[in-house]
Amino acid sequence: MSNAETTANGTPALSNTTLAAIGAAGRVSVPSYDRGAVTAGIVHFGVGGFHRAHQAMVIDDLLASGEATNWGICGVGVLEQDRHMKEVMDDQDGLYTLVLKHPDGHREARVIGSIVEYLLAVDDPEAVIEKMASPEIRIVSLTITEGGYNFDQVSGAFDESNQAVQHDVVPGATPTTVFGFVAEALSRRRKRGIDPFTIMSCDNIQGNGHIARTMFTAFARLVDPELAEWMDANVHFPNSMVDRITPVTSDDDRTEVRDRFGIDDQWPVVAEPFFQWVLEEDFPLGRPSYENAHVQIVEDVEPYELMKLRLLNASHQGLCYFGYLSGYRYAHEASSDPDIAAFLLGYMNDEATPTLSPVPGIDLDDYKRTLIERFSNPEVRDTLARLCAESSDRIPKWLVPVIRSQLETGGSIARSAAIVASWARYDEAEDESGQPITIVDRLKDELVPLAKSQRQHPTAFIENTKLFGDLAQNERFVSAYVEALTMLFEKGAHYTVAHYAHPTSAVASPVH
Repeated sequence: MSNAETTANGTPALSNTTLAAIGAAGRVSVPSYDRGAVTAGIVHFGVGGFHRAHQAMVIDDLLASGEATNWGICGVGVLEQDRHMKEVMDDQDGLYTLVLKHPDGHREARVIGSIVEYLLAVDDPEAVIEKMASPEIRIVSLTITEGGYNFDQVSGAFDESNQAVQHDVVPGATPTTVFGFVAEALSRRRKRGIDPFTIMSCDNIQGNGHIARTMFTAFARLVDPELAEWMDANVHFPNSMVDRITPVTSDDDRTEVRDRFGIDDQWPVVAEPFFQWVLEEDFPLGRPSYENAHVQIVEDVEPYELMKLRLLNASHQGLCYFGYLSGYRYAHEASSDPDIAAFLLGYMNDEATPTLSPVPGIDLDDYKRTLIERFSNPEVRDTLARLCAESSDRIPKWLVPVIRSQLETGGSIARSAAIVASWARYDEAEDESGQPITIVDRLKDELVPLAKSQRQHPTAFIENTKLFGDLAQNERFVSAYVEALTMLFEKGAHYTVAHYAHPTSAVASPVH
């Protein structure tokens, strides 16, 4: 299955057969454990950069310390677009290089070996189902993105109208969705008298375990109401909070891994040094000793997840549209702009923080300062385009709850409304110099026309009740939103962000 041992330029191609030589070169650490002795106890849907920089790294840490040999990972790709990952995983025997980029230019590189198998569902759906149905699998984990949970943004109900879901609920249908695969695997375990695996969501959704429970049981109810009842009574869905900025791998990253570390890796992962994973203790079939790899095991995840979603994730939204429209293309460039940094801190201090409960063991002021430092890491080179993508799955979950909470208590919403307005301006799909913007969003065909109509009808964008509910009926929010949108049209993005960064100042600083 592996590639030839070296590429044309003589660099070792990453695989089991070259691992010893790569390690002997001393430029990067490699797994010291016997990968052949590692068996899968976890099936993971959504093997992207984040999973490989986060959960897979944790299992690799445990394996390196002599633990978790029965907690290896079997990755699963559900869609045809996952084929390239399948090819890379097969070529490289599941191995990949993780590079942590420190702000001072220092690089920390290691080869991760915890993914021991990768299955592509479109090629062999039965293999995926049987893998999960086997008693060795005790956890099914998910990084399927915020949109992967298929729920209505306003009502929270499972979207039964989804075409893929409609296909999967037909009796005898071969599954095509994560819901279909999980439900069928659980059905087989139930019939065989095998206890159900735990479903562990690692996506950026408030109450991700609760949401996963609601969505997976709702799907099962459409297929087999008795299965849904059994799942509701027996399947556990721990909540979690995950945090590590992980930009999309670039060709420059591949080149650096080859030239600096002497490895030909088709799909390395780069990430910031910061790492946090807070996990609820709810694993009846057992779990890896995550706490031995710097994971916080707690009884209640909610304070941590609200902190992260409303401070980090929502601030990313405050950064990306204003930054892009101001002419920046990378997160570190935009967050190094003093006006944008002041805007973000103002949002976090005056609007997000009042909606949070105390977070055990966390100094929120220090956390917020650290966020700006993390955003400003010039080595990570996180693109604003990545942060601007799939906004319809992000703003309603991360920022709209802040707005609603502040409206209820009479708190400030000026910067939150300005962030929504910056999204609406961005979705006009043209920047301030007339250059096209490529909108990446599952609802782009609906949102772009609304954005383009807002110069004549200023509230068109926020009248989308699927995303904003009844906010367009709230006079205070509408007033704040229209004021920001009008300023964006008349004065531009940088003037606007500077205005909200320094609300007592009459003059905005010049565009950088």
